[in-house]
Amino acid sequence: MQARVRRRYAAERRFKLAGLAAIGVSLLFLAFLLVTMATRGLGGFIHHEARLTLDLPRSDLFLDPAALRGPDGAALVAGADLEGALIKSAAAEYGASGQGMFGASAARELGRKLIRDPGLLEAPREVWLPVASDVDVAAKHDGEAASEAIVAALQAKSALRQRFNLDFLTASDATDPSAAGVWGALKGSFLTILVTMLLAFPVGVLAAVYLEEFAPKNRWTDAIEVSINNLAAVPSIIFGLLGLAVFLNVMHLPRSAPLVGGLTLALMTMPVIVIAGRNAIKSVPPSIRDAAYGVGASTMQVVFHHVLPLALPGILTGTIIGMARALGETAPLLMIGMRAFIASPPGGITDPASVLPVQIFLWSDEVDRAFVEKTSAAIIVLLVFMLLMNGLAIYLRNRFERRW
Repeated sequence: MQARVRRRYAAERRFKLAGLAAIGVSLLFLAFLLVTMATRGLGGFIHHEARLTLDLPRSDLFLDPAALRGPDGAALVAGADLEGALIKSAAAEYGASGQGMFGASAARELGRKLIRDPGLLEAPREVWLPVASDVDVAAKHDGEAASEAIVAALQAKSALRQRFNLDFLTASDATDPSAAGVWGALKGSFLTILVTMLLAFPVGVLAAVYLEEFAPKNRWTDAIEVSINNLAAVPSIIFGLLGLAVFLNVMHLPRSAPLVGGLTLALMTMPVIVIAGRNAIKSVPPSIRDAAYGVGASTMQVVFHHVLPLALPGILTGTIIGMARALGETAPLLMIGMRAFIASPPGGITDPASVLPVQIFLWSDEVDRAFVEKTSAAIIVLLVFMLLMNGLAIYLRNRFERRW
C-alpha cells in the first residue's frame, strides 16, 4: 500500500512538472515573439534627420509668404516642387551624393515648416529634415554603399540625428516608405470593427436569448442550432466569398469600404456570440428564474431583468473572442477588395479604406528593405490596438459581473 501511495504521489509530481514545463515553453515562445517584433519593429518608430541649409529665395519656388499665412496655404505648398528644391539644396551643400539624401517625407515636413514659418522663403535657414528611406536604413544597420557614403558624410559634419517618427502614426500608406504610415489602416480597422460590433453583438445576443428562452424545442430549432455550430467552424475566406457575392455583386455596396468589411466580419463573428450567449444563459441558476416567477414577473421580465444581466459577463467573453478573431482577419477582407492602395484615411464607413492586417500583408510583399521595418512596426501597432480593444471588453465584462 505504501508503494502504491508513493507511485501515486510521484505521478502527481510528474504531472505538476509537466504542467509547469508546458507553461514555461509557452512563455518562451511568447517572449521570443515579443522580442523579435520589438527588435525588428521599434526602428520603424524612429527615423533619422539631416541638417540642411535651405536657400529658398534663390530657388525656383514661386510662393508668396503672405499667401502661405492664408487659408490656401496647404494647397499652395502641395502644388510647389518642394522635393526639387530640396535636391538642389542638398546637392549644393553635400555634392552629388546629396541628390539622394531626401525624399517625400522631407518634402512633406518642409511644407509644414513653410506654413508655420513663411519666413523660410525670405532668407537662408538651417533646418532638420527626415532623410530618404534607404539612407535611414543605412544609418540603422547595413545598407547599400551609396547610402552608407551619404551617412558617413552627414556624420562627419555632425548633421545626422535620431527622432521619434510621429508621421508613422499620423500618415497613411505611400509608395515611399519614409512617408508611409498606419493611421489610414488604423482608422479603417476601427471603423470596420465598429460596424462589426454594432451588427454582430445585438443580433447575436437576441438570437441566443430567443433560442434559449423562447423558441419551441422542435426539429426546426435543432436544425438552426446545428447550422449555427457549423457556421462557427467555417473558414473565414468563405465569409469573404459570401460578402463578395451578396454585398458587392447583388447589393452594389461600395468596394473596399469599412461598411462592407464590417458586414462580412459580422457574419463571421455572430455564430461565436450566439454560442457563447446560449452557454452563458444556460449557466444562470434555475433558482433565479423561479424566484422571479414567484414574485409575479412575466417571462420577458425574467429574461431581461434577471437572466440576461447575470449572463452578460459570459456573453462579453464570447464577444471578446469573436472581436479578436475579426480584428486579425485578412482573407475575407481581401476578397471584398480592401487591399487597394489608399493614400488618405477614410472619412466614414462608406469611404475606401484598408485595415491593419491587410496593410501588413501588403507591406510584407514589398521589395524595398525599408518596408521590412515598417511591417514589424505595424504588427506592434496591431498588437497594441488588439490589447486596447480586449482590455476595454474585459473591463466591461468585469463591470457587469455579478456573484450569487
